[in-house]
Amino acid sequence: MAELKLRSTSPALLRQIIESALAERLQSLETGLKRTQERLQEFEERYQLSTAEFIQRFNNDEFAHSFEFDEWVGESRMLRHLQEKKQAIEGVEFVN
Repeated sequence: MAELKLRSTSPALLRQIIESALAERLQSLETGLKRTQERLQEFEERYQLSTAEFIQRFNNDEFAHSFEFDEWVGESRMLRHLQEKKQAIEGVEFVN
């Protein structure tokens, strides 16, 4: 695990600021994840396919490109991106 060191004349205040910013970002990511998951569920219900199956078949050129399918692919990528960011924030540990 990588370690990041910060120096400050007010370390307790800096820690509080960073913890608060990370908590706010985590909340924002969770909101984005919820919206993205809801959007993916709409596609899955409309087309009666899981996103994983759709992506596999889309990548195998089983579907013609359409704006809606491009959106579905984009939402899938966004979900993965948001999950990675959330995991990164949740993995932050403050050490003294």
